[in-house]
Amino acid sequence: MGEVFHAIRVFFEQLAAVEFGPLGLAVVCHLAKTACTSRAWRNSIAAAYPEQEVRWPSIYGAYVSAVGVNAVLPARGGDAVKLYLAHRSVADSTYATLASTLAVLAIFDATMATLIFTYALTLGVLPGLGVLPHLPGFDFRWVGQSPELAIVLGLALVIFAIFGGYWLRFRVHDLKDHLKQGVVILRDRPRYLREIAVWQAGDWLLRFVAIWFFLDAFGLEQTLRNVLLVQVTQSLATLVPVSPGGIGTEQAFIVYVFDRAVSTSRLLSFSVGMKLTLVATNVAVGFTAIFLMLGHVRWREATERPAPRG
Repeated sequence: MGEVFHAIRVFFEQLAAVEFGPLGLAVVCHLAKTACTSRAWRNSIAAAYPEQEVRWPSIYGAYVSAVGVNAVLPARGGDAVKLYLAHRSVADSTYATLASTLAVLAIFDATMATLIFTYALTLGVLPGLGVLPHLPGFDFRWVGQSPELAIVLGLALVIFAIFGGYWLRFRVHDLKDHLKQGVVILRDRPRYLREIAVWQAGDWLLRFVAIWFFLDAFGLEQTLRNVLLVQVTQSLATLVPVSPGGIGTEQAFIVYVFDRAVSTSRLLSFSVGMKLTLVATNVAVGFTAIFLMLGHVRWREATERPAPRG
């Protein structure tokens, strides 16, 4: 974390150079992005439960609550909050079905992330496997330094996943049916494109526009190439988020990807400044949503979910 604290110190040293007009526009785009994503999720849930009223404000609150918790907890701990609050909002819903509705959204996101990652590969700017262990701030540098430990942990995760799958199979009644129910909208392609893909396309467009304004706020060149490079570093950093929001990994990637095109101090100021702005926004909106939906902000209680209903 020493590299992260150094980057934060660099950001505050250059705070006077930040343009707050574009920074505010970036925050507005970010909030609009969460509205698009939550709307797509609401439509996915509504397709799974056609006889239930699925109110978008409730699903939006569940979504931004998770975003807020994920901003301060590693390993996406807010996802449990998201499912818990959605479960409270949709009558007769099950956790298995709600979880599979999120898989519907993952299809579009994975496709977009793969396209951007492929573009970055064609530019030859991504670090190779031999470079990763030496990147300052990289969350997984220990993998290259201790490959034997990484293999043991990987095998443990595989075993855990296998036993977890068997536990769910016997614990949750009609698990297969519940999972199929969550992805039912995929059978209706026109509806999927109209109610899911369009909203997710808006989500990704707003991501790019937000990055465009962030680049302007920190005095970096606004080009489509730079926007896509920043996005690929964000996607890689949150792939397996050990640190909250993957801040260390994102900082390491962004300095490497831009190499000598921009000074390291400006890159650190941009990377950390953007991350701190998004974290502050996500925490403020997310914990406000938790308070409005639960009447308190003791989010740990929300993560202690009851056993899934069959």
